[in-house]
Amino acid sequence: MKIKVGFGFDVHSLQENREFWLGGIKIPHTKGALGHSDADVLIHSICDALLGAANLRDIGFHFPDNSQEFKNVDSKILLKKVVALISEKGFSIENIDATICLQKPKIANYIEQMKQTLSNVMEIDSEDLSIKATTTEKLGYIGREEGISAYAVVLIKK
Repeated sequence: MKIKVGFGFDVHSLQENREFWLGGIKIPHTKGALGHSDADVLIHSICDALLGAANLRDIGFHFPDNSQEFKNVDSKILLKKVVALISEKGFSIENIDATICLQKPKIANYIEQMKQTLSNVMEIDSEDLSIKATTTEKLGYIGREEGISAYAVVLIKK
Protein backbone atom coordinates (compact mmCIF):
# COMPACT_ATOMS: atom_id res chain seq x y z
CA MET A 1 0.00 0.00 0.00
CA LYS A 2 1.19 3.50 -0.85
CA ILE A 3 -0.19 6.57 0.92
CA LYS A 4 0.29 10.18 -0.13
CA VAL A 5 -0.65 13.55 1.32
CA GLY A 6 -1.70 16.60 -0.68
CA PHE A 7 -2.28 20.24 0.23
CA GLY A 8 -4.53 22.71 -1.57
CA PHE A 9 -5.22 26.42 -1.28
CA ASP A 10 -7.52 28.77 -3.16
CA VAL A 11 -8.57 32.39 -2.84
CA HIS A 12 -11.10 34.57 -4.65
CA SER A 13 -12.28 38.13 -4.26
CA LEU A 14 -15.87 38.76 -3.20
CA GLN A 15 -18.06 41.01 -5.34
CA GLU A 16 -21.57 42.40 -4.93
CA ASN A 17 -24.45 40.85 -6.90
CA ARG A 18 -22.81 37.48 -7.59
CA GLU A 19 -24.06 34.06 -6.58
CA PHE A 20 -22.15 32.63 -3.62
CA TRP A 21 -21.18 28.99 -4.21
CA LEU A 22 -19.31 27.19 -1.49
CA GLY A 23 -18.84 23.48 -0.97
CA GLY A 24 -21.05 22.75 -3.95
CA ILE A 25 -24.08 24.60 -2.62
CA LYS A 26 -25.51 28.07 -3.19
CA ILE A 27 -25.53 30.12 0.00
CA PRO A 28 -27.60 33.31 0.34
CA HIS A 29 -25.33 36.34 0.62
CA THR A 30 -25.02 39.83 -0.83
CA LYS A 31 -21.63 38.96 -2.31
CA GLY A 32 -20.24 36.07 -4.30
CA ALA A 33 -16.77 34.92 -5.29
CA LEU A 34 -15.37 36.22 -8.57
CA GLY A 35 -13.73 33.71 -10.89
CA HIS A 36 -13.74 32.02 -14.28
CA SER A 37 -15.86 29.13 -12.99
CA ASP A 38 -18.38 29.40 -10.15
CA ALA A 39 -15.35 30.31 -7.95
CA ASP A 40 -16.07 27.71 -5.27
CA VAL A 41 -12.89 28.06 -3.19
CA LEU A 42 -13.58 24.98 -1.09
CA ILE A 43 -13.91 22.67 -4.07
CA HIS A 44 -10.91 24.27 -5.78
CA SER A 45 -8.69 23.75 -2.73
CA ILE A 46 -9.80 20.10 -2.49
CA CYS A 47 -9.10 19.59 -6.21
CA ASP A 48 -5.59 21.02 -5.84
CA ALA A 49 -4.89 18.86 -2.78
CA LEU A 50 -6.02 15.69 -4.58
CA LEU A 51 -4.10 16.53 -7.75
CA GLY A 52 -0.98 17.37 -5.74
CA ALA A 53 -1.13 14.16 -3.74
CA ALA A 54 -1.33 12.13 -6.96
CA ASN A 55 1.44 14.22 -8.59
CA LEU A 56 -0.92 15.45 -11.29
CA ARG A 57 -0.01 19.15 -11.22
CA ASP A 58 -2.78 21.62 -10.31
CA ILE A 59 -6.32 22.67 -11.09
CA GLY A 60 -5.19 25.44 -13.48
CA PHE A 61 -3.27 22.93 -15.55
CA HIS A 62 -6.30 20.67 -16.03
CA PHE A 63 -8.99 23.38 -16.16
CA PRO A 64 -7.36 26.62 -17.42
CA ASP A 65 -9.08 29.90 -16.65
CA ASN A 66 -8.74 31.01 -20.27
CA SER A 67 -10.76 28.07 -21.61
CA GLN A 68 -14.36 28.73 -22.64
CA GLU A 69 -15.13 25.10 -21.78
CA PHE A 70 -14.80 25.97 -18.08
CA LYS A 71 -16.40 29.44 -18.14
CA ASN A 72 -18.99 29.55 -15.32
CA VAL A 73 -18.68 25.77 -14.86
CA ASP A 74 -20.10 24.13 -11.75
CA SER A 75 -17.03 23.22 -9.71
CA LYS A 76 -18.64 19.91 -8.71
CA ILE A 77 -18.01 18.83 -12.32
CA LEU A 78 -14.32 19.68 -11.92
CA LEU A 79 -14.15 17.75 -8.64
CA LYS A 80 -15.74 14.69 -10.26
CA LYS A 81 -13.12 14.85 -13.04
CA VAL A 82 -10.29 15.18 -10.50
CA VAL A 83 -11.51 12.12 -8.60
CA ALA A 84 -11.55 10.22 -11.92
CA LEU A 85 -7.98 11.37 -12.67
CA ILE A 86 -6.61 10.14 -9.36
CA SER A 87 -8.59 6.91 -9.72
CA GLU A 88 -6.95 6.31 -13.11
CA LYS A 89 -3.61 6.34 -11.27
CA GLY A 90 -4.97 3.74 -8.83
CA PHE A 91 -5.60 6.09 -5.88
CA SER A 92 -8.60 6.34 -3.60
CA ILE A 93 -9.44 9.02 -1.06
CA GLU A 94 -8.87 8.14 2.59
CA ASN A 95 -9.82 11.48 4.13
CA ILE A 96 -10.00 15.22 3.57
CA ASP A 97 -9.64 18.00 6.12
CA ALA A 98 -10.60 21.47 4.87
CA THR A 99 -10.86 24.95 6.36
CA ILE A 100 -12.79 27.87 4.89
CA CYS A 101 -11.65 31.34 5.88
CA LEU A 102 -14.24 34.12 5.58
CA GLN A 103 -15.70 36.88 7.70
CA LYS A 104 -19.31 36.70 6.49
CA PRO A 105 -21.67 34.99 6.06
CA LYS A 106 -21.58 32.57 8.95
CA ILE A 107 -21.71 29.11 7.41
CA ALA A 108 -22.01 26.74 10.37
CA ASN A 109 -25.59 25.88 9.37
CA TYR A 110 -24.44 24.86 5.86
CA ILE A 111 -21.50 22.61 6.69
CA GLU A 112 -23.47 19.35 6.89
CA GLN A 113 -25.11 20.06 3.53
CA MET A 114 -21.68 20.80 2.02
CA LYS A 115 -20.28 17.57 3.46
CA GLN A 116 -23.16 15.54 2.05
CA THR A 117 -22.96 17.21 -1.37
CA LEU A 118 -19.19 16.81 -1.72
CA SER A 119 -19.03 13.28 -0.32
CA ASN A 120 -21.68 12.27 -2.88
CA VAL A 121 -19.67 13.83 -5.72
CA MET A 122 -16.47 12.09 -4.58
CA GLU A 123 -18.28 8.87 -3.63
CA ILE A 124 -16.74 8.82 -0.16
CA ASP A 125 -18.26 8.49 3.30
CA SER A 126 -19.16 11.91 4.74
CA GLU A 127 -17.25 10.88 7.88
CA ASP A 128 -14.06 11.02 5.77
CA LEU A 129 -14.62 14.71 4.95
CA SER A 130 -14.07 17.40 7.57
CA ILE A 131 -15.10 20.98 6.79
CA LYS A 132 -14.39 23.77 9.22
CA ALA A 133 -14.73 27.54 9.05
CA THR A 134 -12.93 30.44 10.66
CA THR A 135 -12.71 34.22 10.40
CA THR A 136 -9.65 36.43 10.47
CA GLU A 137 -11.06 38.49 13.35
CA LYS A 138 -11.71 41.34 10.88
CA LEU A 139 -8.05 41.47 9.81
CA GLY A 140 -6.85 41.70 6.20
CA TYR A 141 -8.79 41.26 2.95
CA ILE A 142 -10.88 38.48 4.46
CA GLY A 143 -11.71 40.54 7.52
CA ARG A 144 -12.73 43.47 5.31
CA GLU A 145 -15.03 41.04 3.44
CA GLU A 146 -13.11 41.56 0.20
CA GLY A 147 -12.24 37.89 -0.27
CA ILE A 148 -12.51 34.28 0.81
CA SER A 149 -9.94 31.49 0.99
CA ALA A 150 -9.90 27.77 1.66
CA TYR A 151 -7.25 25.21 2.60
CA ALA A 152 -7.43 21.44 2.22
CA VAL A 153 -5.27 18.50 3.19
CA VAL A 154 -5.98 15.06 1.74
CA LEU A 155 -4.73 11.54 2.29
CA ILE A 156 -4.96 9.14 -0.65
CA LYS A 157 -3.87 5.53 -0.98
CA LYS A 158 -2.98 3.08 -3.71
